[in-house]
Amino acid sequence: MKLSLYHILVSVSLVIEPIYKVNGELKVGNKAPIPIPVAGPRKIGNTVCLPDNFLQADLDPTPFNPVQSYSIEKFDESKYIGPEDKIDEDVEALLKTLTVEQKVGQMTQITHTMFIGCDGTMNKTAMEYYFDKYSIGSVLHYAHPIKTRWSYWSAERYANFTNTLQEYATSKGAKIPMIYGIDSVKGAALIRGAVVLPTGFNIAATFNRSIAYEWGRITAKDTRAGGAQWAFGPLADINTQKQWARNFENFGEDPFHNGEMVHYSVKGYQGDYKKDRTRVAGCVKHFIGYSSTHNGKDQEPRYIPMNELMEYHVPSFQRAFDAGVASVMEAYAATNGEDVVASNMLLRKLLREKMKFKGMMVTDYDEINSQYLKHKTAKDAVDAAYITLNQTSVDMSMVGEGKDFADGVIDLVKKGKISESRIDESVRRILQFKKDLGMFEQPFSDPKLIETVGSKQDIDASREFVRESLVLLKNENNILPLKQDENVLFIGANVNSTSYLCGAWSFSAIGPTKIDGDTVYQGYGDTIASGVEMLTKKPINWIQGYDIYGNRVSDYDEIVRLARKADKVVFSFGEDTLTEVLADIETLNLNPEQYNIVERVAKETSTPITLLLVQNRPYSLGKLSTYADSIINVGIPGAYAGLPIAELLYGKFSPSARMPFTYPKKDYQAAVKYYTPIWNEYKPEFAYGAGFGYNNVTYSNVTVSSNELRPGKPITVSVTATNNGKMEQKETAIMYTTQNIRHIHAPERMRVRNFDKKILAPGTSATFEFKLTAEEFKFWTAELNHILEGGPVTITINAGNKNAVKTQIELYKD
Repeated sequence: MKLSLYHILVSVSLVIEPIYKVNGELKVGNKAPIPIPVAGPRKIGNTVCLPDNFLQADLDPTPFNPVQSYSIEKFDESKYIGPEDKIDEDVEALLKTLTVEQKVGQMTQITHTMFIGCDGTMNKTAMEYYFDKYSIGSVLHYAHPIKTRWSYWSAERYANFTNTLQEYATSKGAKIPMIYGIDSVKGAALIRGAVVLPTGFNIAATFNRSIAYEWGRITAKDTRAGGAQWAFGPLADINTQKQWARNFENFGEDPFHNGEMVHYSVKGYQGDYKKDRTRVAGCVKHFIGYSSTHNGKDQEPRYIPMNELMEYHVPSFQRAFDAGVASVMEAYAATNGEDVVASNMLLRKLLREKMKFKGMMVTDYDEINSQYLKHKTAKDAVDAAYITLNQTSVDMSMVGEGKDFADGVIDLVKKGKISESRIDESVRRILQFKKDLGMFEQPFSDPKLIETVGSKQDIDASREFVRESLVLLKNENNILPLKQDENVLFIGANVNSTSYLCGAWSFSAIGPTKIDGDTVYQGYGDTIASGVEMLTKKPINWIQGYDIYGNRVSDYDEIVRLARKADKVVFSFGEDTLTEVLADIETLNLNPEQYNIVERVAKETSTPITLLLVQNRPYSLGKLSTYADSIINVGIPGAYAGLPIAELLYGKFSPSARMPFTYPKKDYQAAVKYYTPIWNEYKPEFAYGAGFGYNNVTYSNVTVSSNELRPGKPITVSVTATNNGKMEQKETAIMYTTQNIRHIHAPERMRVRNFDKKILAPGTSATFEFKLTAEEFKFWTAELNHILEGGPVTITINAGNKNAVKTQIELYKD
């Protein structure tokens, strides 16, 4: 039966009484409904909590108006500035006033999440409790996404939060300032508006020590602006396993090169941190062997012969200690079957006695508890703390959340299972650490620093860092530079993304969520697309092609059609903004969809192909290295890299970077380094040190001040480079040596001994001079003797490039 409007109205009028007629007009009768109870949002007391599944916070609305430029007071940094053997008298006096509970509190670091209420704002009740009862020594900014009212805190919001923490720390309990630690590993990239700088890989590729220093200095300034005095960086791990998720954070595979970048970045982070309140305490990490996991996955065991550990892993940490780094972080998991966090050999005998480190040591996140939670090397939290503190010289536990560590250690001391003198040993270092940073004088953020965060001065510096970090690896038939009037087709998800240029440890440890995307940067950055448009003054010809995982999202037939119409094609490959365990992979192979589309364009068109490698680690190119006419290693270059990448593509400058790691062809080469034994295979896709510019730079014969090299009698190695091109060239020269014969212990193929960078105007030459000592050829034997052997030595300048030159000398051991 078909119902009419009349039937419906009549039927409704029979059951809904409030509508009735008065004088022929419809009126509403009962205007008050019967109350129906519903549940409201979750509350704690009178506080209304955020939803449990709170996926996207509002962007921090704090206005952002940085200055264009700034100047910083200069301090004398020419002498050693760092931890000392002697503890100051006032520190010793303060230590004597503390109770056991307060001392253990100083050794405890908990996350800032413990001071965020269920409504996503500051929980002052928790602040009062922890500082009054435990005298908490440090707060860690937990970098993974959490529920807060505001997304990506501004420097002002950070400062307000850390200042509030300091108010409670200095007025409750022991009344000692807390130190705020944060993962500022490439600029203060967890603070909104701070310039997200290139990663360690990129800085290493510059082979420019002054850039490493400035990179650290800008990072420190912006970190301190937010009220944090302690940055968990730089990384001194060497890049020995190319599958490892955190390779992009460090300075490459060579011990000397890595050590130089670590040394100068520490100088940048710290300066004269005992006087300069624009600097922070650095924290070199992860001691030791963390990067050499047996299967390439993060936080897995490492098996490293001790002579290899001493030869390759120790030097970059030693350079950090020589630079005066104020603190060190121990490594996750186990080295040679022994939990690092429980290792007397590594964390007392090697670190303190052999390497003479005098500063403060912190664990990595919740690593003491990992002994019982993961590794099954302790019964419970108390047993784990007992082992670590009695076996090692760890000073502070990065607890994470909870108070088990503090309660457990207090109980162990009171029962006599950990001596109070052992606690005093660590608390001395912690209090001296805080005093050196000026925290007893002024524990609060300096508002004047806030206005420098995100300044044009820092943006310009970041872009210069990027320019010197882009490695040109192939350029057949001079396909590059592109011409501005050419029709260039760009393909790839990261062509039109700021977040994929920034990578991990920006916004959060794993970057913005997919919901947030680039919106979190609020325009504080650019993209490759915007860089191309700024430079060419016309819209970019871009199609996504595939997502960041390499999955096809566009019609490949359409891409081939567009490629036929284009003069040139640029493919950009990359990976998601992940790190640590979340970024583990099982192969270095790219998604087959990416191989397929490049192969189709190569075979079905005659359009030249350029590959941009915007990635955390070196993925296998396979046939793509043949199909591509030009290849550029971009790395993870930061928020303001779009314009420099465009400038390189269009020839506004000539590239000068060199590869800071070996780029493997296949998975089995993932653990291959350029300093593999001289008789081993070394056939990578691109060698360590590879890279060239648009100019033809030639080198003279290598000359030496003497053909004999003896202990105590260094020689000078000289070579002259000539720029035969038409552009200015920043030229990198790397000096390698090969000890051609070495008894019992096979010599390495090569070892880097020094490097330098000079500017060559068109048609000009410059001479590079390097000092070489016999002592540099000492090596560690299986018996852990550090010895020197004589024999013939080959000196090579710029190995791995076509313009390499060599000479021969004789090394004598006495």
